Amino acid sequence: MKKVAVIKGDGTGPELIDATLSVLKAAGAKAEFVLCDAGSEWWEVNKGPSFFPEETLRVLEESDCCLKGPTTTLPTPGTPRSVAVSIRQKFGLYANVRPVKTFPGQVGPLGKVDFVMVREGTEGLYAGLEHKLSEDVSIALRLVTREKSTKVAEFAYKEADRRGWKRVVAISKANILKVTDTMFLDSVRRVGAGHPGVELEDLFIDNFAQQLVKNPQRFNESVIVGTNLFMDIMSEEASALIGSIGVVYSGNFGDDYAMFEPAHGSTPKYRGKNKVNPTATILSGAWMLDYIGEGKAGKAIFDATFEVMKQGRDLTYDLGGKAGTKEMAKAITKKL
Repeated sequence: MKKVAVIKGDGTGPELIDATLSVLKAAGAKAEFVLCDAGSEWWEVNKGPSFFPEETLRVLEESDCCLKGPTTTLPTPGTPRSVAVSIRQKFGLYANVRPVKTFPGQVGPLGKVDFVMVREGTEGLYAGLEHKLSEDVSIALRLVTREKSTKVAEFAYKEADRRGWKRVVAISKANILKVTDTMFLDSVRRVGAGHPGVELEDLFIDNFAQQLVKNPQRFNESVIVGTNLFMDIMSEEASALIGSIGVVYSGNFGDDYAMFEPAHGSTPKYRGKNKVNPTATILSGAWMLDYIGEGKAGKAIFDATFEVMKQGRDLTYDLGGKAGTKEMAKAITKKL
């Protein structure tokens, strides 16, 4: 039996994880789910150098993967780095993957889209190399290595091959960041040379941001790959094309470990109000089932979620509906 470390998280995280576990179990998931503490709420009570207790780190190390609810990262100097960044760096989860695909019955004003965002997940500005030189001067170092750039590029091309797609789009600002982004692009090009059937297009991030609003369909059936901060921002922008960040699920992959999580934050203002969209967390859980070999149950959850979306009755406020978190999760369970 596979073991999954489950971090409930902060804010609305616990209710989203509860809703997700109810759906996973209804689908027949056989994995052992081990609940763990982590996040700013735990840290506010216990303090310490990280948002994790030692027990959670032990469970993570002994598990086959992690399912993480949304957590809060405090924007205050001297506080620990985020839960997600910490796990990505500890386990070498270099590829953060966010599919962006229009759901049935949820076509946005800019039309149907279908592409995948692949983000390097362990370095860039998220390496946390910041220094205060004086009271008036602070600096942050942007770490880009050929090793991680190559790994995330290989993942992007393998994802294109797996889907039968013929284009990878590399995002950079190499005209300004002439050393770091040139190294990233060079790594992508070297990997691309081994995939002659897949076209490589490289775009500057400002042009990509504009094209994503002007003509998003030009990126359909493309895998879009970039460095950490750029792709974090761009995948958030892309979520608006499919209705809500509340439906964007994600996986973080390394060579031998993975973490699955919704792309959105913990929205503490909605804590306990049974209001937030559970789709992103539920589908992250379904993807996790596929990763641990329970693909049949995972697919059933995807199919049930698509059917609820298509019918349009049991949707949360962000999708134009009136259902709560629990009600939407129950509707998905009923479709299983």
